[in-house]
Amino acid sequence: MTQSLRIVHCFRSPVGGIFRHVRDLSQAQTAAGHEVGVVCDSSTGGDFENRLLAELEPELALGVARTPMQRHIGPGDIVSAFRTFGLIKKLRPDILHGHGAKGGVYARMFGSLLRVSGSRVARLYSPHGGSLHYDETALTGRFFFGLERLMDRFSDHILFVSQQERAMFRRKIGEPKAPHHVVYNGIRAEEFEPVATDQQAADFLYIGMMRDLKGPDIFIDALARAQHTLQRPVSAVMVGDGEDRERYIAQAGALGLGERIRFEMPMPARQAFTRARIVVVPSRAEAMPYIVIEALGAGRPMIASAVGGIPEIFATASNALVEPDAAAIAAKMAEALADEDAYAASMPGRAFMTENFSADAMATRIEAIYEDTVARVR
Repeated sequence: MTQSLRIVHCFRSPVGGIFRHVRDLSQAQTAAGHEVGVVCDSSTGGDFENRLLAELEPELALGVARTPMQRHIGPGDIVSAFRTFGLIKKLRPDILHGHGAKGGVYARMFGSLLRVSGSRVARLYSPHGGSLHYDETALTGRFFFGLERLMDRFSDHILFVSQQERAMFRRKIGEPKAPHHVVYNGIRAEEFEPVATDQQAADFLYIGMMRDLKGPDIFIDALARAQHTLQRPVSAVMVGDGEDRERYIAQAGALGLGERIRFEMPMPARQAFTRARIVVVPSRAEAMPYIVIEALGAGRPMIASAVGGIPEIFATASNALVEPDAAAIAAKMAEALADEDAYAASMPGRAFMTENFSADAMATRIEAIYEDTVARVR
């Protein structure tokens, strides 16, 4: 480390992969001697996420500040933006790093306002998928991509979490005007230790947000198809929360799977991995999902959608990849259960995972980008 920086991470909802990414970065940056703070939404996140934030806050010199942030643009954004700007201004950041669509807009907009008033804050943006998931032919997509093109002019650096995410940015928005790099998400050294399953473990595990983008409905349909193909009961655990959770419970019941699928609230990933032998990620869209890296790091065999940056994780084991389609996933479920040992042996090896997806490597590279960006801004 050549200098101590005041780093503020801004993002909307403290759930899922973005939250995990910010927590890991914040802790690594604190350990490296930087002063770090977090600004995020106060209206989302449940008890599990609130506990994680409470555990994180004492470690951060600049603390955790929460204020309501709307997911979609609307009249309430004016009040929300004013409050968020006030929180960020008080923290006097050298680095303002926005994560996701909302955090990215706030970081670059507020960073620019601070620059007008004499601050030399560096404005960084990590899309984490975000608005890039919109359809470029739809009106909503065209609006958000236009906003992204505008915000690109106010970016000092853009950090992508996969090659695919950068390619999608280029296709939907254009070549970034700001300097940009790809830095893969990574997990801590202890997360590369294998996790043993419970004696009563289910066949399959879904863990993630309960929303259609992540494919829980596909998972349930696939489980019903796999059970029909195998002509025997197939069991699953679904871990997660969200506004559509009750709809998925009803879907399982309607397909006669009410007793075959156990729904559980959010918990640490490695705890969830004990609940089932095979992890399924049926997402319709992703950037670089932590859950895939965490599961492979824990030695869990997987079935995963070939979307976003997921194929980059499975570069040495493409057998696990399928289209986000119930029939395709059901066929892979049947294949995996037919010979679980052989299927597990086809997963990416530990050496490949530790070399490419370690949290230490991720934090070190981002720190170097921060310092280079600050030097350019100043």
